[in-house]
Amino acid sequence: QVQLQESGGGLVQPGGSLRLSCTASGSTLDDYAIAWLRQAPGKEREEVSCISSALADSNTYYSDPVKGRFTISRDTAKNTVYLQMDSLEPSDTAVYYCATPLGPCNWSNEYANWGQGTQVTVSS
Repeated sequence: QVQLQESGGGLVQPGGSLRLSCTASGSTLDDYAIAWLRQAPGKEREEVSCISSALADSNTYYSDPVKGRFTISRDTAKNTVYLQMDSLEPSDTAVYYCATPLGPCNWSNEYANWGQGTQVTVSS
């Protein structure tokens, strides 16, 4: 029953930054592991980051392509999970989604809930 809404996408030049937001309705995101996924035309859907539930210590995980450039975090007061994206590259261009994994942050690529997505375009 949790409903997710992404925002913060846009057009940015290489090397620039964006902060994506994932806001929940109907539940608190602290109770969930939250993953950020991306889908680019002609490419497989890719999970790029995950943060475990608050009960599971809000541990953070990153895929190799974004490691060191992206940061996932929680703001309990705003019921929001963020994805701070720095040093953006053209290969980061995709629609970005937040989603609740069926299990813990384990790269399973199976999700129970997801949002509408937000477009990130890095010019080249």
